[in-house]
Amino acid sequence: MPLEGPSPKPGDLIEFMRPLYQHWGIYIGGGMVVHLTDQDGYSSLSSAFGETAVVREDSIESVADGCVYRVNNKYDRKRDPYLSGKIVSAARREVGKRKSYSVTSANCEHFVTELRYGTGYCDQVDNAKMYATGGLIGMAAVAAVALVATQKNRQKKY
Repeated sequence: MPLEGPSPKPGDLIEFMRPLYQHWGIYIGGGMVVHLTDQDGYSSLSSAFGETAVVREDSIESVADGCVYRVNNKYDRKRDPYLSGKIVSAARREVGKRKSYSVTSANCEHFVTELRYGTGYCDQVDNAKMYATGGLIGMAAVAAVALVATQKNRQKKY
């Protein structure tokens, strides 16, 4: 699948649309991205089971592996990015390093946003936490209503 939207510039965040989740990289120019991934370079999701991942430099097309990808500097609204030269240099220094991996606190999106902004962000994790919390609150509300109804029915019987 082709690039969706504008062409990337060095230092841009690249979002790869995988089934069920997104994979992230930093564009460093020349058709290449640096990303936190498994040994095969496809995604960091499989690293979740091993608790480690590796930083690789791969072609944007090989990382896309047929999936749609796009420039997505969505956090520019929250933070000012570093200069592109600083981002690219920092990304290249990470290539080949093994990193601790955590789906919730040290994933591929955290990795690239830390390079671009100095702080790791991940909407995927934040949204999942929000939905999980909302689900728990909803379940608690249903349980509370059921408990009140049960209590009222008991009071009517006596």
